[in-house]
Amino acid sequence: MTDSMTRASASTSVVLLATTPACRLPCAGGTLLDRINDQLSRLPVRDVQVMTPGGGAAADLRGIAKIARAATGVVVVLPADLVVHTEALAQLLEHPARGSAALVSLDAAGGPLRPPARVEGGRVVASGSSFHTVPEANATFRGVLQAGEADLASLGDVAEELADLAESGRLGPVTSVEVVDLLLVGLVRAGARVRVARLGPLHADRVTGQAAADAAVGRLADVDEEQVRLDTAIKDRDGFFTTYFVSSWSRHLVRPAARLGLTPNAVTGISVALAFLAAVWFSAGDRGAQIAGAALVYLSFVCDCLDGQLARYTRAFSPFGAWMDGMADRLKEYVVYAGLAIGYAAGLPWSGGGPDGIWYLAVAAMIMQVVRHGTDFAFGGWRADRRIGEQWPKPVRSLLEASDGGGHDAPRKGVLRVALAMERGSAARWLKRMIVLPIGERMALIAVTAAVFNARVTFLALLCWGAVALTYQLAGRILRTAR
Repeated sequence: MTDSMTRASASTSVVLLATTPACRLPCAGGTLLDRINDQLSRLPVRDVQVMTPGGGAAADLRGIAKIARAATGVVVVLPADLVVHTEALAQLLEHPARGSAALVSLDAAGGPLRPPARVEGGRVVASGSSFHTVPEANATFRGVLQAGEADLASLGDVAEELADLAESGRLGPVTSVEVVDLLLVGLVRAGARVRVARLGPLHADRVTGQAAADAAVGRLADVDEEQVRLDTAIKDRDGFFTTYFVSSWSRHLVRPAARLGLTPNAVTGISVALAFLAAVWFSAGDRGAQIAGAALVYLSFVCDCLDGQLARYTRAFSPFGAWMDGMADRLKEYVVYAGLAIGYAAGLPWSGGGPDGIWYLAVAAMIMQVVRHGTDFAFGGWRADRRIGEQWPKPVRSLLEASDGGGHDAPRKGVLRVALAMERGSAARWLKRMIVLPIGERMALIAVTAAVFNARVTFLALLCWGAVALTYQLAGRILRTAR
């Protein structure tokens, strides 16, 4: 077990709601309750607390409130009448983000056991129940709710308030079936940032009878969980070059790397070593060395992608690994710049090079990247500060308010609408991702211009494209902060 999984296991508690008759339905190897207990035993969970029937929804909610207030880590609430792929649970329970999250399908076809939800920007911004409606629903909640440590107090308060409302009859004929649905409604309305754990092609269905249970269990076999795990490890919102010229084939290296016991950090180390070798070849300055250096730059970037894919596939996440990956990206790029400048300064006849001015271009390209990274870092810090400001005490929407209207229903206007329209168009979407000169496009630009032309062309191309990217980024940041 990896260090990250050990930490997750030490801080994750599960409340298993065995409070509906369906959880006792038989299936292969026992009951639905036995089945989900077995699944949880294979995941990084510290303890599982099974809540049995007794007292109805109000008693269930008070029990959850008590557990939430006493917990010292993440708390996951799920019903035992849920027929779900183990991989779907793992995508939530083994995710490095330990905050609040909900298992959600982007299928908007709701139903009695599939309450509607609205998802925006990877978060649940509205959720429903038999009492709460959701205008413009675009997803459905599938019964698994995770409360991060920062939201445990809110979970306890929400569960207690819901218990009072259920006892007084103000929520109508609420049963234990709706407990987890109501908790999600309450957390979202209390202002918690609930991340979306996407179900994707996997299945997660709550059942009420034997026929439905048999059908749900049968559907699980229609999906290759291992293939879904691999597909999930490959980013679906990467740059053009990375998507079509790296991830299209590096995905086939993930499983062999895992079988060989390679860690993501080891692959990062290989990537750094290849970049240093590329710099050595570039420093030789002749045409063959430039081509060899370009090939090594490409292979270094392949390993740079592979380390993240391997981390997501094996779920071997760690803060040190994330820091190491980011630092390695900067180190590799700047070492390659130095190698190119040294080779060009040698003044070999084929390149027409010489020492005049090449180091100024190399330093300018490096400064350009530092400024761009600083811009991104500063904007990320501003967004974090804004989230803290958003959590400052403010009126909490009543749990008795049946409509999820308000600010969430305000139409998107201006630049945001244009940006969303660009995301829908394939060509415009790729152009939007390429214009910011992400690392994949930078590595491709370096490799192609160094192999075909020379270092001067490489640095000039980086500076020109980088200037366009910086202008685009600054304009976007200014518009976002103003909005």
